[in-house]
Amino acid sequence: MEFEVILNDVIPRTHDVKSFRFNKPEGFDYLAGQYIMVSVSVDGTVLKKPLTISSSPLDEDLEFTKKLTGHEFSNALDSLNAGDSFTIDGPYGKLTFEGEYDKIALISGGIGITPMISICKNCTDQKAPFDIVLIASNKTEEDIAFRKELEQMESENPHLRVVHTLTRADDSWKGCREHICENMILKEIPDYKERVFYLCGPPGMVKAVKELLVEMDIPKSMMKIELITGY
Repeated sequence: MEFEVILNDVIPRTHDVKSFRFNKPEGFDYLAGQYIMVSVSVDGTVLKKPLTISSSPLDEDLEFTKKLTGHEFSNALDSLNAGDSFTIDGPYGKLTFEGEYDKIALISGGIGITPMISICKNCTDQKAPFDIVLIASNKTEEDIAFRKELEQMESENPHLRVVHTLTRADDSWKGCREHICENMILKEIPDYKERVFYLCGPPGMVKAVKELLVEMDIPKSMMKIELITGY
């Protein structure tokens, strides 16, 4: 379904990531992990891109999050102010979690964190007992989106554990500092064979993690995958 919405707020998440928040349209229902198509007009031309919802289905407001890349669509979004209108349609996507598994592992790369945030928020809001481990990979500490929000959710949700890993960490970083590998899975998710894996991120990263999990004898039926492509 298509809806015209009014922007309420823009929330900086990192130096190049922002969330765009607006009232949830009447009749719009979605599942944690889904995405919407967002349309903005630039000089009379309508540009449309898929963007993952980063709010919880229980929230009164609706929010999506975008890495601002300097491309035309990103610039058009970044120029929006509170009170401006744009169009959304959806929801779409099958990277969803409705409580159908007792244990899940969420693995994200960069802006692929957005569906994971929705899933973690929804479970935390419901005070649900589902066991969740999230491994979020970024380049630098400055690239970690939703860091404070994840820390708050961890403090509220005893069933959620968050692991950050940085591939270009500086000397001050005390956490993991490598690409996601077998040793990391074994260390951070020792019960990995009991979990369904959710993967979201750049195609190269998702492909590498998928191949890694296959080598670790995780069947493809235990993986749910979404790629972040284009800008």
